[in-house]
Amino acid sequence: MKQYLLSMYQPQGDPPPPEILGPIMQRLGVIRQELIDSGAWVFGDGLCPPETATVLRPKDGDVLVTDGPFTEGKEYLGGFMIIKVPDLDAALAWGRRYAGTTGLPMEVRPFQTDSGD
Repeated sequence: MKQYLLSMYQPQGDPPPPEILGPIMQRLGVIRQELIDSGAWVFGDGLCPPETATVLRPKDGDVLVTDGPFTEGKEYLGGFMIIKVPDLDAALAWGRRYAGTTGLPMEVRPFQTDSGD
């Protein structure tokens, strides 16, 4: 089995109102439970907004610490999960479900090393 990172990108700004976000979160919970039940779930969670980030950047033999995101943008990494599935097609199938449920872009990327299964 190979591990894949599924990254969810969301736009800057306020989240949708509860009457819209609530049903989406409920459907995401169903997908997560299906991943767990299938044995594909490894780990995942949502991230705090980009303004909570701290960037460490090497410069001239030192490491500079700055607040805020690494890059400014209209979208940011809002959450991620690591899944363990047989192949890219299976990872893409899960990614499609998340993208279809949220309406947000998803990036599916394999890890360089095999998970050992």
